[in-house]
Amino acid sequence: MKGTRVVVTGLGVISPLGNTVEETWQNALAGKSGIECLDGIKDIDDNPRVGGTVKNFDAVARFGAREARRLDKASQFGMQAAEQALIDSGLQITEENMYDVGCVIGTCVGGIESMVDATIDFEQRGQRGVSPLAIPRILVDSPSGRVSMANNLRGPNFAIVSACATGNNCIGEAADMIRLGRAKAMLSGSSEATLIPMVLAGFDNMKALAHYEGGDPTTISRPFDLNRSGFVGGEGAAVLMLEDLDYALARGARIYAEIVGYGHTSDAYHITAPREDGVSASEAMKRALKDADLKPEQIDYVNAHGTSTQLNDKSETTAIKLALGEHAYNIPLSSTKSMTGHMLGAAGAIEALFSILAIRDNMIPPTINLDTPDPDCDLDYTPNVSRKHTVNHAMSNSFGFGGHNTVLVVSRYDGAKA
Repeated sequence: MKGTRVVVTGLGVISPLGNTVEETWQNALAGKSGIECLDGIKDIDDNPRVGGTVKNFDAVARFGAREARRLDKASQFGMQAAEQALIDSGLQITEENMYDVGCVIGTCVGGIESMVDATIDFEQRGQRGVSPLAIPRILVDSPSGRVSMANNLRGPNFAIVSACATGNNCIGEAADMIRLGRAKAMLSGSSEATLIPMVLAGFDNMKALAHYEGGDPTTISRPFDLNRSGFVGGEGAAVLMLEDLDYALARGARIYAEIVGYGHTSDAYHITAPREDGVSASEAMKRALKDADLKPEQIDYVNAHGTSTQLNDKSETTAIKLALGEHAYNIPLSSTKSMTGHMLGAAGAIEALFSILAIRDNMIPPTINLDTPDPDCDLDYTPNVSRKHTVNHAMSNSFGFGGHNTVLVVSRYDGAKA
């Protein structure tokens, strides 16, 4: 979509790698993993579950005991990341601009932990056992609504659900809202909190989760490695402040990058499995490039979806080759899910954030645990060690159950660009 230029002026994150942007980014560059054994959660064979967990986050200290009870973890994480992004942007919300600033904060499954808890309460105690806070905690739009309320954002406010592509769709749609003139600034991103027994059991029964039978849990997520066995779940949130370029310049905002391309397609194939030929995912990349008015050879880095499942990593490799041609072999890629785990609905947002920081610092985060290359995955996935590399244009891929393929292209801000 052509029109107003959209830039990123603020970043916020809470993740398995840290509770601030710089802590998360530096740990990613260092190749550290946020994956650990989950206390008290085991699989059917009595093996511990593992996941990428948010650490040292005290919801009571952050929100107060009364408010913390009103919020599912997904809302808590989303509000924390959004507050960081708003503060980082330096944008002050006033009576003059409050209807020009909105938010699109998505999540894949909303307050799933609160839903499970409410179901148990109902089964055990009947209607009287269900808290009046249950429904507000459960709703998928609660993170976005709560961010709007907490910051007096009276512009557009909604949530998007597209499974593991949610974060990219939220950012892309927020950018389009600004391009259409429906807002001057938008907090956009996604949040997820699903590391609970029921969700993990469901993914395990689908044969999607990585197998863990002891040893070092940080080595289990291994995208593009021959010995990968499935994804590892993660939790957290990431939020970007997007602004109309003229609006940002008028207030002297610092600009991290520009959102230049947005493409999305559907596999129309299978509810969970990707198309093995990669055709539809490739088309999403091509459409994002067309939207950005860039040629394949101008892309300097791809943050891959890279889930560590057999099918995804092969099909994504095929799709990248179809979209970028021979240039696919000339540039670094990486899957930061090797360190964060798969944050589901929040994955696209944190990976867009990583792509922006790759541009800022000209650094490529690694794909850790890539020790035995898969012959079918034959691109440069930046194995194990981060790398200095000039990045002017980065592509971030997100693909979700239901066949969602969503791609963002972010670029270094060029003030001279027409």
